[in-house]
Amino acid sequence: MTLNPTLHIQQVQITLNGERLLAIDRTIAPGEVLTVMGPSGSGKSTLLAYLAGFISPAFKAQGQIFLADTRLDTLPAEKRRLGLLFQDPLLFPHLSVGGNLHFGIPQHTANKQPKVAQALHQVGLAGYEERDPATLSGGQQARVALMRLLLSQPHAVLLDEPFSKLDMALRQEMRSLVFRQLRDAGLPALLVTHDHADADAAGGPIIELG
Repeated sequence: MTLNPTLHIQQVQITLNGERLLAIDRTIAPGEVLTVMGPSGSGKSTLLAYLAGFISPAFKAQGQIFLADTRLDTLPAEKRRLGLLFQDPLLFPHLSVGGNLHFGIPQHTANKQPKVAQALHQVGLAGYEERDPATLSGGQQARVALMRLLLSQPHAVLLDEPFSKLDMALRQEMRSLVFRQLRDAGLPALLVTHDHADADAAGGPIIELG
């Protein structure tokens, strides 16, 4: 896999009960965020599920997904090297903040502790390694989830309305943080949202469904 590969979504169509929900044919460059917008039921999250490899059998999907020259849609989910960020941080409650970040780092990586410390420093949470995730604010949990994702060294990132549960002030802060980190890492990303402010902050092309 080349460093910072391009994500190719080639003639992907998703249908439900024989009715077409969406059709997308797009390339997402390294560091670019493609935003897919639409009302509930338009197929946004189903598209992410197809890319990630866990689409519900109720839906039928066709088309190909490539990261550089590696075809993803024929691979199991765990081999696709896609990072996912959801509405909820989904931190492991039985692990400390540091433990959550350690979990994200690939097993073969040496010297994990400095990487964890650096990640926390990057998002203003230096010294939080031993903290229980339940004691963090929503914004702090979101930052830990973002750094866990980045430490996992994904080749592309899927964002499923990751700002929708945050209050307005925090939302703007997290948008800036997430999109800056993705640009700095040179990762292609697909964002699904119904919030135009998310799309504006992402700064990339927009597809409107429905």
